[in-house]
Amino acid sequence: MILEIGKKATLRVVKELDFGIYLDGGPYGEILLPIKQVPEDTEPEDKLEVFIYCDSEDRLIATTLTPKAMVGEFAFLEVVDTNEFGAFLDWGIPTKHLFVPFKEQVDDMKIGRSHIVYIYLDEKTDRIVGSCRLNRYIEQEAEGFEAGQKVDILVAKRTEMGFKAIVNGEFTGVLYQNELFKPVKVGDKLTAFVKKVRNDKKLDLSLQRQGFRAMIDPASDKILAKLEESNGYLPLTDKSPPPVIYEVFQMSKKAFKKAIGNLYKQKAINIAKDGIYLMKRK
Repeated sequence: MILEIGKKATLRVVKELDFGIYLDGGPYGEILLPIKQVPEDTEPEDKLEVFIYCDSEDRLIATTLTPKAMVGEFAFLEVVDTNEFGAFLDWGIPTKHLFVPFKEQVDDMKIGRSHIVYIYLDEKTDRIVGSCRLNRYIEQEAEGFEAGQKVDILVAKRTEMGFKAIVNGEFTGVLYQNELFKPVKVGDKLTAFVKKVRNDKKLDLSLQRQGFRAMIDPASDKILAKLEESNGYLPLTDKSPPPVIYEVFQMSKKAFKKAIGNLYKQKAINIAKDGIYLMKRK
């Protein structure tokens, strides 16, 4: 078993008490899961998936709650309190806010404002803390990416050109304002596509797939996306009831028929009696 503070672990129940249960933390000893967090019918020797952190007295404690982000991840979090040492952010654990010391702040952190932070473990204290000094934790040169590749992004900062984004939780990319087809703001988690890997190993991004996907209408693009998510097959045809079509695509039957007709002409799909199939494109 590998147990890391600030991450999830599956631990064995070793003891039941009135105020909770103790879990086997290996080299960390027994770790308390408070009674409010204990699932019903839990018994000794059961294994539970929990998140591990330190309480206000620096004791290891477990919770079945999942924070908005764990150690090693970036998140957009709201400031809920401040004091003379720093700011406290809501990261999804009601009994423990994420602390961001003054030395790790970039902009003025006031209650009610939200900031992109990186969550890390202070090795000296074993405390989970946040930092707004993002460049320390982002790889400056992107490796292994290809044009057209789908990526997950967190919009991190507005710039004169558009937006700086964190790509796959590790790298830097840019969304250009003149290429955006919908409103974008800091903190958005989006799916994007690599438009280009620049000479400086930074990534130019697009919210639209390049090539064929960029040339088709939004309804057709939505159908292709659903097909990709469904392993290339959907049990829907132009004979399907309108309510079923709307439930899947949020579009009318008329729009659906037009879109699959266009995709069929483009040889992007095959229409069969039992549904539509995605054709492999060369």
